[in-house]
Amino acid sequence: MSMESLQTRFFELRSNRFFELFVVSVILFSALVIGAKTYDIPENVLTAISWLDTGITLFFLVEITIRFIGEPDKKHFFKNPWNLFDTLIVVVSLIPIQDSEMALVGRLIRIFRVLRMVSIVPELRLLLNSLIKALPQLGYVILLMFIIFYIYAAIGASFFANINESLWGDISIAMLTLFRVMTFEDWTDVMYETMAVYPFSWLFYLTFIFLTTFAFLNMVIGIVVNVMENEHAQEEKEKALAEGQLTIEDLSNQIEELKALIEEKHRDK
Repeated sequence: MSMESLQTRFFELRSNRFFELFVVSVILFSALVIGAKTYDIPENVLTAISWLDTGITLFFLVEITIRFIGEPDKKHFFKNPWNLFDTLIVVVSLIPIQDSEMALVGRLIRIFRVLRMVSIVPELRLLLNSLIKALPQLGYVILLMFIIFYIYAAIGASFFANINESLWGDISIAMLTLFRVMTFEDWTDVMYETMAVYPFSWLFYLTFIFLTTFAFLNMVIGIVVNVMENEHAQEEKEKALAEGQLTIEDLSNQIEELKALIEEKHRDK
């Protein structure tokens, strides 16, 4: 079998929907194997799980090889960050370090194999890419939230430190307390404690919750959704462009074939 025919077969295999679903199933099974190791299980079952883990690693190696051989332009295979990530995870998983000082690193790498789900499922890739591209805009929102936290923490430490020093003793502890308030973790207990001394301190908590939990959370959601819509629109545009290019190429081939037929007819005459 020639290299070109092998590449064509592997390209068809890696593009096959059932093959992708099978890879996803193996990744999910790998996650279950990792979870099973955290339980107190008999030694013979643990040995079987170790063999399964080795088989999963070898399957991932075969899968990466199929994707690489099936890649039409192999120079660009490792330019894709997801291909680089998958290859790195698989290669490191092959290193036998169970009985060495790096055993903990080996277990961590095998845990990260679950992240390969992101590289396989396009929808998850779109979601993660959107989150990464939203980070610059989210940075300003986080900065503004930090400023609000700092102001309220300074106010809380100034007024409430004499009420409960473990919650409002200094500005860093006060910021942790405000994070507790923002996440609604027994925040009413904190509020009622200060209201016993300052009856109108509820205004402090309600305004803080409104600014952080409601306003900023909606801003974060809005930014992420907007970036996701832009990413989806860009992806659709690239797909449409690719389909258009294929159509133009097909038309060019047909024109060339027609020219060749016309030239043959002229020669016959």
